[in-house]
Amino acid sequence: MPEGRVERTPDDGLTTRQRRNRPLLVVNTGDGKGKSTAAFGLAMRGWNQGWSIGVFQFVKSAKWRIGEQTVLETLGELHAQTGQGGPVEWHKMGAGWSWARKEGTEEDHARAAAEGWAEIKRRLAAETHTLYVLDEFTYPMQWGWVDVDDVVSTLAGRTGQQHVVITGRRANPRLVEVADLVTDMTQVKHPFEQGQKGQRGIEW
Repeated sequence: MPEGRVERTPDDGLTTRQRRNRPLLVVNTGDGKGKSTAAFGLAMRGWNQGWSIGVFQFVKSAKWRIGEQTVLETLGELHAQTGQGGPVEWHKMGAGWSWARKEGTEEDHARAAAEGWAEIKRRLAAETHTLYVLDEFTYPMQWGWVDVDDVVSTLAGRTGQQHVVITGRRANPRLVEVADLVTDMTQVKHPFEQGQKGQRGIEW
């Protein structure tokens, strides 16, 4: 797609403007680093356009606060004070890390995920946000905490101008099929492989 030109123009009856402004379902998946980082970068772009941003962070511990949360919440406060950008909400929907579910029982995690998805469905029906970031949302689907068919049908049938970005490894094939934009992050090298633990400003 050089210089922003599309490879083909579909025969869908839409104008260029209508096609350009269709709401997107975006999936950032794969084993490589950067899935959530890309999603939060998109949220910052959306904020700059005046969009209402809703971040729903699944499975990460409520005790941990990543840098993007501070940035986006600060931008939300700036909007409330000056009108610049758009409103921001950040919600943590789970209790434990995706790779080490130690806090609470599995039932606790499953309940939190189901309640989180139910709240997202209510907001989609009400067209509350322009951009929804469902961070680490592939894992509740993998573990059976959230019904994949319900997710796919809800997102495919959402109304209004509502963009949704979902992050996490091993995205379900049905989710990939209905998505408009899918990126598979491939890990080539990682400091973890050399025994280097996560560090401030890089991992959080």
